[in-house]
Amino acid sequence: MLSIFLLTALLGALVGLLAGLLGIGGGLVIVPVLVVMLPAFAVVPAEHAMLVAIATSLASIIITSLSSVRAHHKRNNVSWHIAVPVMLGAGSGALLVGYLAHNLSGKTLQLIFGVAVGLLALRMLSAQSATGKLPLPARPLLAVLSALLGSFAALLGIGGGALIVPMLNYFSVDMRRAIGCAAASGIAIAVFGTLGYVSAGWQHYSLQQGFIGYIYLPALLGVISTSVFTTSIGATLTQRLPVLTIKRVFGVFLLLVAARMILS
Repeated sequence: MLSIFLLTALLGALVGLLAGLLGIGGGLVIVPVLVVMLPAFAVVPAEHAMLVAIATSLASIIITSLSSVRAHHKRNNVSWHIAVPVMLGAGSGALLVGYLAHNLSGKTLQLIFGVAVGLLALRMLSAQSATGKLPLPARPLLAVLSALLGSFAALLGIGGGALIVPMLNYFSVDMRRAIGCAAASGIAIAVFGTLGYVSAGWQHYSLQQGFIGYIYLPALLGVISTSVFTTSIGATLTQRLPVLTIKRVFGVFLLLVAARMILS
């Protein structure tokens, strides 16, 4: 447990930086690392590694996203009239998926998700302006779109940033504010998604084994012990870097995400 705690503490430092800079929860880093680490340390069998990694990732995103939102709110990067319907929609989608995820196979979904994210990345890398040109849709439609994206995010154990940032940016929301709103949506996705994974995991693991449902506590504590301190560094970089530069950095990040999803 101590080895896992120390290794995930190092991982958490990177996760916090990404959360502050790009508005993501860090699950795209946490999940693949835990999928390898947990069976290697004989914590869980290989067939449960993905579920435990996703659940633990989502639980860590609650803390990381709270810290990221606090940092972005101080810098006026969270437009709450946009963030609230996005949070409500994303949380609803995540809650449903959290309860169903242990019965689902995600391989086909990962392929579709990877292709979609790859197309988004290419669009962002080729963009010549800081925002899209379409007006922001009405709040009910925005909530529905966010619910769809939130369900994908919860199923894969990631924050909403990988999908919600490009969606908001496409609808003419400034990149910095899109990142701030995505960080807020990450809280809703993580809270409601985690509830589902905890409920589904009670029958398999106990607190005496270091688990709450499918959440593995030593890894969770390791990630959040450092990530809460590095989110402010990422948020500061968001303020200082040019918006188009942030957009292209985010595009490269999404390409890496797409490659992992397609090849895994």
